[in-house]
Amino acid sequence: MKKSFLKAACGLLATTALTVLVFSCAGQKTEQQKTTIPKEKTVTKKEQQPNLVDVPQPEELKSVQDKKRLVRLEYAVADYATETLEEVEATGYVIQGRKDLTGSAAAYKLAYQEEYDREEYNSPAENRFKDAKYDPLSTFSLDVDAASYSNARRMINNGNMPKKESVRVEEFINYFSYDYPSPTGNQPVKINTEIHSCPWSKQNFLLKIGVKAKEIPSENLPLSNFVFLVDVSGSMDAPNRLPLVKSSLKLLVNNLREKDKVSIVVYAGAAGVALEATSGADKQKIIEALDNLQAGGSTAGGAGIQLAYKIAEKNFIKDGNNRVILCTDGDFNVGISSNSELENLIEGKRKTGVFLTVLGYGMGNYKDSKLQSLSQKGNGNHAYIDNIQEANKVLVKEFGSTMYAVAKDVKIQVEFNPALVSAYRLVGYETRLLNKEDFNDDTKDAGELGAGHTVTAFYEIIPVGVTNPYGGVDDLKYQKTNTEPAKTNNTNELLTVKLRYKPIDSDRSLKMEIPVMLTGKDTQASADFNFAAAVAMFAQLLKSSDFKGNGTYEDVIKLANNSLGKDTQGYRREFVRLAEAVAQIEK
Repeated sequence: MKKSFLKAACGLLATTALTVLVFSCAGQKTEQQKTTIPKEKTVTKKEQQPNLVDVPQPEELKSVQDKKRLVRLEYAVADYATETLEEVEATGYVIQGRKDLTGSAAAYKLAYQEEYDREEYNSPAENRFKDAKYDPLSTFSLDVDAASYSNARRMINNGNMPKKESVRVEEFINYFSYDYPSPTGNQPVKINTEIHSCPWSKQNFLLKIGVKAKEIPSENLPLSNFVFLVDVSGSMDAPNRLPLVKSSLKLLVNNLREKDKVSIVVYAGAAGVALEATSGADKQKIIEALDNLQAGGSTAGGAGIQLAYKIAEKNFIKDGNNRVILCTDGDFNVGISSNSELENLIEGKRKTGVFLTVLGYGMGNYKDSKLQSLSQKGNGNHAYIDNIQEANKVLVKEFGSTMYAVAKDVKIQVEFNPALVSAYRLVGYETRLLNKEDFNDDTKDAGELGAGHTVTAFYEIIPVGVTNPYGGVDDLKYQKTNTEPAKTNNTNELLTVKLRYKPIDSDRSLKMEIPVMLTGKDTQASADFNFAAAVAMFAQLLKSSDFKGNGTYEDVIKLANNSLGKDTQGYRREFVRLAEAVAQIEK
């Protein structure tokens, strides 16, 4: 069994990779190509045998320069040697054009498994239920990022389940736009709420808080001063990295106005300026500068960030859209490179008035944790670009919301009425939690909202009278537990949502608030509510949440299918197809 399995794996590698390996297995030669190079190494079963995550992906084996990675492949295949197959030998490699995938599906899974273990993600503890008597306040920063969803889509489309720590529920929800009422008057944002039965725990309520930023027609957007900060290190030398970066940025360039300007800063072993500030009218010059970029060398990301901000400040446009657009896989390894060092660096740049957009690319060594930290600490947003369609969504169709902020340091605080609410939990936003005192503290950084952006958050609520299966808190011994109803004009007031934001040109925040009534739960749920709830359920299932309740992938598919709405871009239908694919993978 193992012998035939190994033979199938060897044969499949030879037919799928850009680099062809010629194997000799226990004296039996499986010849895939007559031209060979003298053998590099013989690996026996007793030698080091790393996990298959060290096996390079076929499209990444492009030349003889990949020798070191080929040795890892030899070890991995040796890991499956049997008693009669005492050694596995790579006798050579040659360059060959890509062929259609053939051979055993099991062998393909063995040889072509993605190198997920080299990807890095934060893994904060999941939000748990809090007792409304003792913790009536919940405070967090709004999050406009959506990188987690497109990154998970990449994994699913490759036939793999997403890593649990890569799933951020709020970013799944906020990948999609919702039809919330637009703000009126001088306010740049508007709060919308909706409460109904929770689809994965029917005995509980589910509160949706939606925030809509004012829309600005593209022609009325302020002038832009963009600095493209492009990682051209060796790790970006793959089709889904630097070439995709170039194609993505060209989409943005094609939509620039004459008075907009673009500079290009690159970094590898060091940082340098590839293009001084250039008018948006000179698109050909900008595109030629992008086409000339080549990958190679180490990754001095910190130096690149410093130079990019220097260039942005040099060309600063008063009352304009001054922004650094960082394109990278996040694999910084020279100079300032640790998460804490990069956070300190980017925090110091916030006061310059220059915003940050982080675009993540690539797979295998993708450093999501670094890029998430950079965007959160640098008045920025974070997207993952897995294909040119996603680049078009982020940089063209959602240009205003991605590239121009209308409100900054946007925070939400919810106060729950303990007379009606037994316990609650915030669904997602684990990396965006704030202390209750931070809500009124204007020195505390929070998220930004772009023009026309919609942001959504869910609270799951256990009403008074329903048993809390996750444990409660005993009454206090040395002081009286306050369960008195809130002093309001309406005894059906379930909670109050408060929001603070700063206008872009101010460091002083403004506050708005709205109450949410218990009677609202009896109205019919909107398509937006149901679809967003389906997405939240899907994300919780992917990460095996402790609070996934009775939800199933079949429930996700049914709920989403019945709430597609207009879906003019097809993003919701694509979500249904992803959920269907996961349901099949999990069978």
